[in-house]
Amino acid sequence: MEHTQEIRANYDNNTITVYQAYGKAIALPALKNNRFEKPFSFNRMTWIKPSYLWLMERSNWGTKSNQEYILGIKIKKTAWEKALSLGVLTHPDKAIYKNGWDWEQQFKKAKIHIQWDPERSLRGKKLNIRSIQVGVSRFLIEEYNEEWIHEIVDLTPLTKKINQLRKQGKYKEVKRLLPKEKIYHLPKDIEQKIGVR
Repeated sequence: MEHTQEIRANYDNNTITVYQAYGKAIALPALKNNRFEKPFSFNRMTWIKPSYLWLMERSNWGTKSNQEYILGIKIKKTAWEKALSLGVLTHPDKAIYKNGWDWEQQFKKAKIHIQWDPERSLRGKKLNIRSIQVGVSRFLIEEYNEEWIHEIVDLTPLTKKINQLRKQGKYKEVKRLLPKEKIYHLPKDIEQKIGVR
């Protein structure tokens, strides 16, 4: 069965929120200065995700080591769409690439990696919808940090509160607190290039 692949995100007219989880050494300076500083690595790929629940699954609700701080990074929509227009999938999707060799050539030169992973429910169950995560390579990471970021928001207290309610089975209250994510539509050519379907 083919999965639906769609971008769901919390966004407004100018920005889209993506999520990352870090330890104190990276998170606190980022929150203070609205950008990342060392020990954040500018030499390797950084992955950004517009699905809050997907990051909750990955960081175990901000309880994994060095993932205790949940950051909401508001980036400019123009930068987000530019990034996706440069994206190459992390696997050779037959609907997009002529053959494995064609994909391999594009992937070698890719500045942005695109991966589709199962979206998660509040209980951590895999859904039939796949969510996007976007790998920003070291070739664009300075630009991401200096030009794309509009604001970095600390979602750690909210995440702790949601997790507590979730453990108590208060799912109605949890749903009210979750970031409001809706489908983010892209220009058709970009959707086709990165496998939105």
